[in-house]
Amino acid sequence: MGAEKRGSQWKTLDKDLNRISQVEYATQYVSRPLVGMGIALAFIVIAALGAAVFFGQSPTSLVVVTAAAFGAYMALNIGANDVANNMGPAVGANALTMGGAIIIAIICESAGALLAGGDVVSTISKGIIDPTGFDQSRVFVWAMMAALISSALWVNLATWIGAPVSTTHSVVGGVMGAGIAAAGFSAVSWGTMGKIAASWVISPVLGGAIAALFLALIKHKIIYQEDKIAAAKRWVPVLIGIMAAAFGAYLSIKGLKKVVKIDIGTALLIGAGIGAVAYFVTAPLIARQARGLENRTKSLKALFALPLIFSAALLSFAHGANDVANAVGPLAAIVHVESVGDFADKVSIPTWVMVIGAFGISFGLMLFGPKLIRMVGSQITKLNPMRAYCVALSAAITVIVASWLGLPVSSTHIAVGGVFGVGFYREYHMERRLRRSSAARPQVKRIAPEERRRRKLVRRSHFMTIVAAWVITVPAAALMSGVIFYVLNAIVS
Repeated sequence: MGAEKRGSQWKTLDKDLNRISQVEYATQYVSRPLVGMGIALAFIVIAALGAAVFFGQSPTSLVVVTAAAFGAYMALNIGANDVANNMGPAVGANALTMGGAIIIAIICESAGALLAGGDVVSTISKGIIDPTGFDQSRVFVWAMMAALISSALWVNLATWIGAPVSTTHSVVGGVMGAGIAAAGFSAVSWGTMGKIAASWVISPVLGGAIAALFLALIKHKIIYQEDKIAAAKRWVPVLIGIMAAAFGAYLSIKGLKKVVKIDIGTALLIGAGIGAVAYFVTAPLIARQARGLENRTKSLKALFALPLIFSAALLSFAHGANDVANAVGPLAAIVHVESVGDFADKVSIPTWVMVIGAFGISFGLMLFGPKLIRMVGSQITKLNPMRAYCVALSAAITVIVASWLGLPVSSTHIAVGGVFGVGFYREYHMERRLRRSSAARPQVKRIAPEERRRRKLVRRSHFMTIVAAWVITVPAAALMSGVIFYVLNAIVS
């Protein structure tokens, strides 16, 4: 009896422990998302405390501290949303693991922001509004604060619904909305806004077209050749040289501007030299790597993996150099006004402001970035290293072409447009092959229209969500910013 009683007690204890374990597992599952939010909140608090240290003796330090907190919040959202466009294709093509992509992006984004980031930025975000239209500097500060808050909230919402949007356009919309609310429609430079609206179409279309053209080139010159490996040894170094030239030209403009001002012609010559060196260096390396590979398409993926990783790293560096300054522009404007007591068309970005931007992007990417990286890398269309390489190559070339033409383009729109371009080209190519096979063999059973729609290689639901988010980014951020400005103005009046 005693043994039976003890056995019953052990069974009861096991059941109780099992229930406790299940509760612990459930608690861990529920609390896991809260860890990221806790770390993000801690970073925002640290950024605010850092601003308090710099402006501790100033009577207006509370405004700067608040702006720094929202600037950190904005930087976190950039990391969660914008950086996915550079790393998504490499992860989707299995050239990089998620962890490897995050580490590379953190290093390159931070280096781009701190080493080559814009030391001078327009406080009104590329001339969207005229600061002389504000009757007093305090109104201008609240307008910039409203722009910062609204753009951060909009990017956060877009990340939550899974839509990669342009953070630069979010800031532009926020500045425009606050400017209209504070100084009327006449304060807005509608010519500049027209160019930005045109870039909604130009950026993704140009990026998609260039990506599709390079994919067509790879298919024609490498994949459909009888000796694929020999064709790859001939053409892969050429493609690497083209990418090196594009990145060399772009980074010479961005990275050397603090030392010497370089025009587009000189940058292209520098890029051509770098591209030639890259070709002659990589040609023997590709030839060595191609030894022993089987003559099939799957073998070609190995030749594109390493160049794809380098391209993703360079895209992240370029993004850090270009977009971080735009995102912290309103914060830099507020700091300038509170320091000097007046506003100006252009201001220097303090180092501590750029540090907030760089570290905020890193934390945002690490904590919340994987969702958008998976979206861009695998959920829009299926990518392999060759297709992903075309996306990265198109992004580099499109930015150079846009700089040459003076067009305000979005790196987000270009990269995602490249993914769409690759996907739609694959659909077009598949349809063309089906038509040819049907014409050559009429007896082959035709695919029903419903089944053909189901086999589309680009997910239409994601396409419509992303395009809709792009279209409404500026007006949505502008509306939110106008409302927030009125609220702030009412609170402090």
